[in-house]
Amino acid sequence: MAKPVRKILVTNALPYANGPIHLGHMLGYIQADIWVRYQRLIGNECHFVCADDAHGTPIMLKARELGISPEQLIDEMSKAHQADFSDFGVSFDNYHSTHSEENRVLANLIYTRLRDNGYITTRVIEQLYDPERGMFLPDRFVKGTCPECKAVDQYGDNCDSCGATYSPIDLIDPRSAVSGAVPEVRESEHYFFDLPAFGDMLKEWTRSGSLQPEMANKLNEWFDAGLQQWDISRDAPYFGFEIPDAPGKYFYVWLDAPIGYMSSFQNYAERVGLNFDEFWQEDSGAEVYHFIGKDIIYFHSLFWPATLKGAQFRQPTSVWAHGFITVNGTKMSKSRGTFIMARTYLEHLNPEYLRYYFAAKLSNRIDDLDLNLEDFTQRVNSDLVGKVVNIASRCAGFITKQFDGQLSANIAEPELLAEFQQAQTVISQAYEAREFSKAMREIMRLADRANEYIAIKEPWKLAKQEGQAQAVQDVCSMGLHLFRLLMIYLKPVTPELTAHAEQFLNDSFSWASIEQVLTGHRINKFKALLQRVPTESVDAMIEASKESLQETAPTTVAEKPTTAKEPIEPIANEIEFGDFAKIDMRVALIVNAEHVEGADKLIKLTLDIGEEKTKQVFAGIKAAYQPESLIGQHTVMVANLKPRKMRFGLSEGMVLAAGPGGSDLYILNPHEGAQPGMQVK
Repeated sequence: MAKPVRKILVTNALPYANGPIHLGHMLGYIQADIWVRYQRLIGNECHFVCADDAHGTPIMLKARELGISPEQLIDEMSKAHQADFSDFGVSFDNYHSTHSEENRVLANLIYTRLRDNGYITTRVIEQLYDPERGMFLPDRFVKGTCPECKAVDQYGDNCDSCGATYSPIDLIDPRSAVSGAVPEVRESEHYFFDLPAFGDMLKEWTRSGSLQPEMANKLNEWFDAGLQQWDISRDAPYFGFEIPDAPGKYFYVWLDAPIGYMSSFQNYAERVGLNFDEFWQEDSGAEVYHFIGKDIIYFHSLFWPATLKGAQFRQPTSVWAHGFITVNGTKMSKSRGTFIMARTYLEHLNPEYLRYYFAAKLSNRIDDLDLNLEDFTQRVNSDLVGKVVNIASRCAGFITKQFDGQLSANIAEPELLAEFQQAQTVISQAYEAREFSKAMREIMRLADRANEYIAIKEPWKLAKQEGQAQAVQDVCSMGLHLFRLLMIYLKPVTPELTAHAEQFLNDSFSWASIEQVLTGHRINKFKALLQRVPTESVDAMIEASKESLQETAPTTVAEKPTTAKEPIEPIANEIEFGDFAKIDMRVALIVNAEHVEGADKLIKLTLDIGEEKTKQVFAGIKAAYQPESLIGQHTVMVANLKPRKMRFGLSEGMVLAAGPGGSDLYILNPHEGAQPGMQVK
């Protein structure tokens, strides 16, 4: 009895509409696309939608900086985003925008349902206000001195140096990152969603299997601390949707952004004749999956399901998070040329390479994935070219030249064929569970078996022997049968390569094709299916990334906004030479480095400063380094800084670093002859 067809809706995190797509973004879209293509391949009804996240202060300011309207900015960026996704083979059924009429109507509907059900309250709050620009400032648009450790040039919500969290009002010497003006404290009435009212429901939902275990465990921190009411409003000027019953108040971008999943699907459903309610009503029998990055877990696993519940819509079946991308073991870096835009990659390399490499390293866990460019080149060349495509190239010529493209009517090795066919169970389970690396390992194991079979049979020798024509046809046909099965299994990962294979084999692949055999079938002349990764193209991509990013670094909501109109930063308060002379800077060997549980920006360092002394330092450099990459390196530290008690432990010094911040931050390495404890003059 055939399995019933599943009705599935898949969404990706919405890319923000004020900057281009980079390879860090592409990980999530490729991961989701592979899963979607697998579902379609096995015959399920699977719809795949996305949209640009088009609202918020950063977009308003970016448009103002460029001298265009926000609508023009998001329209141009949407075209660029869609071109990148299309060229990477991401098979969206619909790509929309949160700045759409469908999203406006749905946002208003959800808000009014929440309001009418008693989940919206108002209260007056204090905020920092830019008197020059006439606007209230979001936390990330205020900079100043940390009230805890006194580090300068920190954001208005948390300190990169010590990890402290605070209100922008608590900053010392705050200033607007938009105009440089000293902000004023002003009062404003804001609208709040009663998230605590959904505490019990969220505890049950987050432990229902809808989230990865590590996600569910992480959310316990919020439950332990106590859920807080969520501010869903922003004051004019703001680019977004005005709240229906509150003139001059706008929905916070994170209120209407996830509703974009629903509105994009509604736009698609109306166009092709699908039933919207069949996927979004509380009693829906359909499945809804969100693929997101781990940095937006809280919004999707607390605020979003609670908002849906309060507005009488269904909760997602699952929310699946992935980790970040590192390149060559470190955070993507503009100066190193490893902060690579999707378009820059496409100008130099085949997108199928990256799709396969990501698949070969992806699991269903929230692990960061390292794009090691040397390993990338070797693995793609070895696996796709040297193993899979090599099977076809070794066998095709004999079939076309000696047998007029006709495959044998015989199956030379039925047991080997059965082994390849039976592997569908393991591969299918791995795809379904998003254990793509496991699926790729099994596929490459089979590719090794096929190449071993051809090497043993040596058809090139048989072809030179009298009376062995049938054996040559049987062996080479068998090789192509095995190649065909490998390409069926790879179809979700390498759709373009598979399309070339389908054309070559004069066939069309579905999962049911696994049980079919092309005996007596005519194939087309073989053409090279995939070229090896050219190392010179990889090098050129790195160089192009250095050049383009020095000229046009994108502004995102997570970055410090930099505009041509931003004032030159003043030098910090001057100190006397005698004060500076008190600073004891020492060479230190990093003997251990590890992540800090509960801290997004800190790395815990154990530093050897000579004379068998070690010091523990918490450094805000996680955006630039993986902890394991630091072990064994030398750095420079302020050794006589008064120890400071942090919530993560005692920090006994400060590591010196340089750079603009974020991923472009470099610990100061002393010369090779430096020894731990050596004083730096």
